[in-house]
Amino acid sequence: MIGNDIVDLALAKKESNWKRARYLGKLFTIHEQNLIHLAENQDVIIWNLWSRKEAAYKIFNRQTRIRAFNPTQFECIYTNENCGQVQYKNEIYYTKTTIDNDKIHTIATVEALYFDKINFIKDDYLIYKRDGFPYVQNSTTTDENIVSKSHHGRFSACIALVLF
Repeated sequence: MIGNDIVDLALAKKESNWKRARYLGKLFTIHEQNLIHLAENQDVIIWNLWSRKEAAYKIFNRQTRIRAFNPTQFECIYTNENCGQVQYKNEIYYTKTTIDNDKIHTIATVEALYFDKINFIKDDYLIYKRDGFPYVQNSTTTDENIVSKSHHGRFSACIALVLF
């Protein structure tokens, strides 16, 4: 299983006022709030943590078919700005995050070894939905590959897990 999330930093800055009272407490655990308060660039770490939670939630949703997202139940175990884990109850999701001046993109997997089996997909016409979730058919076989799509503002990302 995979998930991904992308954040357009300019749009997030315009649309979100994370400094208002109780905002952080609704989205982040005490541990995560401490990371935010200690960070040199609070905007970047907020959206980094958020994109990790969203990417992990996409896996959770696909596994369970539950469409209820309580962000404080997904806790980021922050290794560094580019990798870490997200924990939900007894489940662990592995994350890799890419940060540049304009965007933050996180990929999450249920197994760390899956990172080597992820391909970026550019042709949306190859993607189809089954049971409400996106897939792509392998062009050389009839195998279905799990797809995760994300978009925010000016950016989008579509990835496929190819296990064969």
